[in-house]
Amino acid sequence: MTLNTFDSENAYRGAPKKVLIVDDSRTIRAWLRATLSADPRLEIVGEAEDAVAARDFLRANKADVLTLDIEMPGMSGLEFLTRLMKARPMPVVMMSSLTSAGSDAAIQALSRGAVDCMVKPNGSYGREVTDDICERVFHAACTTASRLRVPSPPTGAPPVRPQTPNSVPLRGCRRKTIFLIGASTGGVSAIESVLPMLDPGGPPVVIVQHMPGNFLVSFSQRLGRHLPQNVCLAEEGMRLERGDIVLAPGNGQHTEIRRKNDAWVCHFVPNDPPALHCPAVDTLFKSAASEAKHVTAAILTGLGKDGAEGLRQLSDGGARTFGQDEDTCVVYGMPRAAKALGAVGRELPLDRIGNAMREAVERKSTNASAVAGAIR
Repeated sequence: MTLNTFDSENAYRGAPKKVLIVDDSRTIRAWLRATLSADPRLEIVGEAEDAVAARDFLRANKADVLTLDIEMPGMSGLEFLTRLMKARPMPVVMMSSLTSAGSDAAIQALSRGAVDCMVKPNGSYGREVTDDICERVFHAACTTASRLRVPSPPTGAPPVRPQTPNSVPLRGCRRKTIFLIGASTGGVSAIESVLPMLDPGGPPVVIVQHMPGNFLVSFSQRLGRHLPQNVCLAEEGMRLERGDIVLAPGNGQHTEIRRKNDAWVCHFVPNDPPALHCPAVDTLFKSAASEAKHVTAAILTGLGKDGAEGLRQLSDGGARTFGQDEDTCVVYGMPRAAKALGAVGRELPLDRIGNAMREAVERKSTNASAVAGAIR
């Protein structure tokens, strides 16, 4: 995929961002140096073959961003990241394999403050992939340390109750209501902040998070361990029930939702013509536009503009729409694009979005009940 690196480059006039490459593989270090050095917005200031060498370098030198291998001898990249975020928070882009273990570690890293995670190369890459890598490292380097802290749930959040979704009171849940969420860079920790604020027995939630398929498997499993809702990847024809949290899978197809027999159902569509992102937030949002009055949607941190047009269609159709504000975004790209289109009904800090989504559905349910009572 290409993210128009050099269009962004032409608009950038600051000093190059300083990059430290941390990887035990000399081959990977050389590949990253060659790839990143080709972008004039980036300057390689050092290389380290392990966590100790990286620590020593940072004590004596400045870097704006690290590329960090997850699997290294001695102190692992995950352990080093955890220590770094406690002692000296700074932007980190993890390098991971697509193995199950690598994907699990990548999700842990993103939850602990890494800005992004890229898959290690296993063959030759074309220009579009190297452009994507440069773009992601550059935008990670532009992230301020204050945005890297994993937010704590607000004190007013409903408690996470150890009940099955079917046993939780269906407060404020109407049959047709549904939550939709789109996110990209920085989205793992953002989604983990929003979901605990939603009613465990409330409307189903469908999420598009940009990341490789194996990462999405690990992410859904992680969410399932920490939330009382039923968390899974979407399947063709899956009927969505109260208390469901469903992630669009990375199966090379886009995920849509449709109304069928008075229920929301998941449906896959081909990535044809090939889209910049697959699954795409825009595809999910647009698929619900005809039922927008029953939708509450949020667009969270992320690079690019995926989801902006889809959110505009939902907003125009009467959906309740939310966008994450610039101060709490790791990358204020997708929410900015949606706001520019007039698609964001309310722009809020991350720690207020979950409660606001839940309350919007509760208010709509209360108002509908009041109208029905007045008619009777």
